[in-house]
Amino acid sequence: MGTVESAKRKCERPAVSSEVGHTDDWTDTAGPHEMAEFRVQMAKHPQQSPLRPPSEHSKDRLTKRLSSDSNGTSEGGAGAATPVELTALEESFRRFAIHGDTRATGKDLHGKNWSKLCKDCGVIDGKSITLTDVDIVFTKVKNKSCRTITFDQFKEALGELATKRFKEKTGEEAAEEVFKMVEGKSPIISGVTRAVASPTVSRLTDTTKFTGSHKERFDKTGRGKGKAGRVELVDTSGYVSGYKHAGSYEKKVKPTPKPM
Repeated sequence: MGTVESAKRKCERPAVSSEVGHTDDWTDTAGPHEMAEFRVQMAKHPQQSPLRPPSEHSKDRLTKRLSSDSNGTSEGGAGAATPVELTALEESFRRFAIHGDTRATGKDLHGKNWSKLCKDCGVIDGKSITLTDVDIVFTKVKNKSCRTITFDQFKEALGELATKRFKEKTGEEAAEEVFKMVEGKSPIISGVTRAVASPTVSRLTDTTKFTGSHKERFDKTGRGKGKAGRVELVDTSGYVSGYKHAGSYEKKVKPTPKPM
């Protein structure tokens, strides 16, 4: 409370006189630090009109902040305004709008995700509303030169489907029911396909039952031999296959060195 009251007192202080070296009642209520800074500025610019006192800058900042708070927006640049919070319906709209597209901004919804939204949220029941009805409504509400719909067009499309889904209710009541079906929902992601453990698959992947050239490509543990299992390697060492004393000739013929 003290900070707000002090800010208001500073904002209510009158402006500085345009004559050089003269100030008004603001100098009587300003603090020592503010007066010292003001005198330094006056010394730097003796031939010009005095600069705006610090209270004027504080007033501008306070007014700007209060105006942004009252509008429910935050500063983000020239003309930029970001909503404080989104409704549950708009949040669901953005989730489906960016689904499957990394470049999507969430402001537009194309036909594929529109159909997925109606399917995942249960709007399509297969009787009163079908996939064909969903496509027809999408083409009806979107602009002719566009392939996407905005959030306002999205609500209009849901209202069109609501009158078909809940015929016994009024237009507003039916739209509210459909809105509740969509609010808070997210796209349903299908699970990863898992390998089916069946006797047929197990028999085809059992390397111990392989025959012919396929058997030569794996060892006893089922690990592949690589190139040795695919290409027939020729032994060019000169020894007959099965000979167990390969490389022992030099050891037998070479004489042992005599001690010095």
